[in-house]
Amino acid sequence: MSAPTRFLFPLIRNCELGRICSSVCYCHHKHLCCSSRHSFLKLGADTRHASAFLNPRDRCAQVRRYVTTPQRFYLTPPQVNSILKANEYSFKVPEFDGKNISSILGFDSNQLPANAPIEDRRSAATCLQSRGMLLGVFDGHAGCACAQAVSERLFYYIAVSLLPQETLLEIENAVESGRALLPILQWHKHPNDYFSKEASKLYFNSLRTYWQELIDLNTGETTDVKEALINSFKRLDNDLSLEAQVGDPNSFLNYWVLRVAFSGATACVAHVDGVDLHVANTGDSRALLGVQEEDGSWSAVTMSHDHNAQNDSEVLRLKSEHPKEVKSVVKQDRLLGLLMPFRAFGDVKFKWSIDLQKRVVESGPDQLNDNEYTKFIPPNYHTPPYLTAEPEVIYHRLRPKDKFLILATDGLWETMHRQDVVRIVGEYLTGVHHQQPLAVGGYKVTLGQMQGLLMERRARISSVFEDQNAATHLIRHAVGNNEFGAVDHERLSKMLSLPEELARMYRDDITIIVVQFNSHVIGANKE
Repeated sequence: MSAPTRFLFPLIRNCELGRICSSVCYCHHKHLCCSSRHSFLKLGADTRHASAFLNPRDRCAQVRRYVTTPQRFYLTPPQVNSILKANEYSFKVPEFDGKNISSILGFDSNQLPANAPIEDRRSAATCLQSRGMLLGVFDGHAGCACAQAVSERLFYYIAVSLLPQETLLEIENAVESGRALLPILQWHKHPNDYFSKEASKLYFNSLRTYWQELIDLNTGETTDVKEALINSFKRLDNDLSLEAQVGDPNSFLNYWVLRVAFSGATACVAHVDGVDLHVANTGDSRALLGVQEEDGSWSAVTMSHDHNAQNDSEVLRLKSEHPKEVKSVVKQDRLLGLLMPFRAFGDVKFKWSIDLQKRVVESGPDQLNDNEYTKFIPPNYHTPPYLTAEPEVIYHRLRPKDKFLILATDGLWETMHRQDVVRIVGEYLTGVHHQQPLAVGGYKVTLGQMQGLLMERRARISSVFEDQNAATHLIRHAVGNNEFGAVDHERLSKMLSLPEELARMYRDDITIIVVQFNSHVIGANKE
């Protein structure tokens, strides 16, 4: 069997062709599926949903065509690097008077799409009117609309929640008198990180209503960061829902707010202020702290918990909230047998009443009314809402040995163990490799193959890293690692040259932010 054929052969097992041919799913997506019997093919933007409704025989023929005529195209190392580095971004915190006063040295971020367009989003910004930096990753499903909106808007809600009363009043007075507003955030974004100009007025009006309510509800107490994060997540999700129900006279915006509400997104956001680290997580993206022990080795500290069927406390929460539906609320490890994350923005199919869903869809634009997913009512739908955007917030006081924080969508965690992730990033940032016993994963190898592996490892250690971005370096390992834990260029080339329809079967979109901490500043803080 040729190498390309061997590479594609697992597709026959993984996709279960017989099951694909016997059923059609209305929402082919890793996170959103009508039944676990269906293959979890991901879709891109909503405009591509029509491809989910191919005749089963046609879909089967498509997959067979890929298996019998595999791609024989291989990428050169420069081509691989071009793909891997296309979306990378780095930011270094400015120094003042030769001394860096921030607990953050800077961050690296990157994205590797599997969907077209990519459904992940990322955001990073410095809070200008309060202290701290915000960083987040957002994993969209049933399209990219909700992830896009949340990535643009959530940080403004958090920043406003953290502002003192006098600053909120100053901003409101500036709006009333038509004066220029104080800038709230300094964004750090890649040129490809799109911001919607068409919806900016709508977004601003909803945000203004929020800060007006904060002014009216002033208690005079100092804002708690945890409380601010929770309130911001919940308020933005509520605004997404209200905007979709009210609609907009502008036909484009009317369709946009409905797309945002009917799609969904998970979010994992970090707020770093001095030695205070808060991570707010909704869904199954993750945050991980990289800690360097005294002997130089690396350990991982979990800063978030997945909200899915693998989290027993989440399953208990759902069943306690719907006590008469304990047998149906979590079915086949999915919410109502459909949705993998148990917390998410948007996804009004799991929040609105059936009457409200029908009313909005029927009165909405034709594009929405023609979408089979929006008309589909989840089974056993009795006591909504079943889904919440409320985050779980974890606090950690930074120590000098806490060297970096990794935020990443589940496309990374599906391919790599957290300890390997921390070790790879730690070795990249320090340039020091801790030799582990050479593992061959149970494979039988000859002495010649073992010698080759040892020589390959020596070459990796003696050479400088080809990546200038920690997130890119991590993606290279996530996609290209072979069974021995080494980056295999041939495997990397094959994975990056897969046709769009196949790429989604082998991996998910991957978005990573690596935040590097300033140990000297953290160690000097004795409070």
